[in-house]
Amino acid sequence: MTLYINTSIYAHTTMTNFIKKKEIKNNWVIINAENAIVGRLAAYISVVLRGKNKNQYTPSMDGGDFIIVTNIEKIKFTGKKFHNKKYYRHTGYPGGIKITSPSDLFKKKPEEVLKLAVKRMLPDGPLAKKQLSKLKIYKGNSHPHESQNPKIIDFSKMNSKNYNLTIWYGIWNKRKSSNKQ
Repeated sequence: MTLYINTSIYAHTTMTNFIKKKEIKNNWVIINAENAIVGRLAAYISVVLRGKNKNQYTPSMDGGDFIIVTNIEKIKFTGKKFHNKKYYRHTGYPGGIKITSPSDLFKKKPEEVLKLAVKRMLPDGPLAKKQLSKLKIYKGNSHPHESQNPKIIDFSKMNSKNYNLTIWYGIWNKRKSSNKQ
């Protein structure tokens, strides 16, 4: 009879426990986009939509939360991106490239600016489309999801850059309004 001894020089490995479909709990989160920067807000939203902010993240499962974004018409761009940035899309026909800027898109549909930024931060495929459908964007402060009791996230205080920028835009708006009078 021989005695088996683990003589491996490598560390003992264990399999990660993946979350099951019945264990997934989707929460509702509300974010006020007033004076928020598009890129920073889109990066945070994409993380929450995928479920990477939770301790049990499974890449192949939709474990993210529902997100409600309000006051989308008050969202900001840094620098001169609002006028100089270009969005390209192709119709599929020869010579069918279409170019728009955020300022043109913002006039027609302000919610599409944030939705496009979040969509480009998610991976391609059917799972990303399902996760993107959990993003609800509204103009103004009201939304029809009060019955879900969403958790309020103060995005301006999450990062010092967001907070300082909010203060700066507040001072800038006061100066502009006082100069007009």
